Amino acid sequence: MSEHDTSFDRPEKRLDRTPRVTVTRHLAKAVEQRMSELFDARLNTDDNPMDRDALVAAMQDCDVLVPTVTDRIDAEMIEAAGSDLGLIANFGAGTEHIDLKAAAKKGIIVTNTPGVFTDDTADLTMAGIIGVPRRIREGVELIRSGKWTGWAPTAMLGRKLGGKTLGIVGMGRIGQAVAHRARAFGLEVAYHNRKRLPEAIERMFGARYVETLDELVAEADILTLHCPADAENRHMIDARRLGLMKEGASLINTARGDLVDYEALVAALESGQLAGAGLDVYPDEPHVDERLIRHPNVMTLPHIGSATREGREESGIKVIANIRMWVDGHRPPDQVLSGF
Repeated sequence: MSEHDTSFDRPEKRLDRTPRVTVTRHLAKAVEQRMSELFDARLNTDDNPMDRDALVAAMQDCDVLVPTVTDRIDAEMIEAAGSDLGLIANFGAGTEHIDLKAAAKKGIIVTNTPGVFTDDTADLTMAGIIGVPRRIREGVELIRSGKWTGWAPTAMLGRKLGGKTLGIVGMGRIGQAVAHRARAFGLEVAYHNRKRLPEAIERMFGARYVETLDELVAEADILTLHCPADAENRHMIDARRLGLMKEGASLINTARGDLVDYEALVAALESGQLAGAGLDVYPDEPHVDERLIRHPNVMTLPHIGSATREGREESGIKVIANIRMWVDGHRPPDQVLSGF
């Protein structure tokens, strides 16, 4: 059961027919094959993102919708859904793109796939934590441009990791996985979270709690974000907080683009306040600000934190499990908070 599950205690009735399941994006072959065997599956094999009208039409003619992070499902769309839509089985852990309150009001259960991408996202985060201080992107460009003139004692000097402070914003599954990896590189781990972790877990990860986000931002040599992009957290890293960061510090964001004021980030990078950034998410995907792309020490990645074959297949398997439990009249294992 999802750690966020507090809603829908009422028993469900078993669906007495094969469920009509609309999948909004192309999933792994094995997942789509299994869905086709079990359900009346309407697949999106050409992988063109569905626009608002197409999503509403799908929601009016299915029992289960399987959306992804690219699908914004607001209250108006949910209100327009057909009476048969009883489950939104999200492919992925985040659900901020779905209006959970509107879904609960209409009696629609929402599930997700928590924990599947924890290690994958933590691994990619470490690529930024290592790569930005060591100027990896700049070094690759130097070779590819043919401008490298050879080794020199003062060439391409970056910053070492050992002994530096890694500030982790959000110590859930992914934040803890990053902390575990960071210890192997000699990083001092500090974190800020809505709730402090138990002392035993802090000892396990060698992590030190910092009371306020401002304090953490100010002391981190590398700041990495691992929290949800709800209304409270939008632009949590803004011009003021970027101004609190150490000169020459780095920012890593593999969580959600809305956590950062990217205009302020560009300004901090161009002024030299920040040495660099590792970014896998953006506020207006797939658009990426050209100034970030041009900056020599910004690793701009195309939202690949969860992009492993194993992870994507496991997420699909979780979606199928949630659907089957709902069809059988049981509470899905990964039901999320209703929003009430």
